[in-house]
Amino acid sequence: MQKIYNGIRKFARDDEGATAVEYGMMIGLIAVAIIVTVAALGTQLNTLFTSMRDCLITPATCA
Repeated sequence: MQKIYNGIRKFARDDEGATAVEYGMMIGLIAVAIIVTVAALGTQLNTLFTSMRDCLITPATCA
């Protein structure tokens, strides 16, 4: 019975899995930040390139 009790205590104190979970959560948050940044910049870059194209097609419309 003592062996089972010691095994359960050892398992409860083991924190190796917690480190892996923490790294997984950090990677997930970094991925979300990258996706949001790319989405925001993608829209701005699309607007910039569209206005540049319009200026090249009709230069009189550019200020």
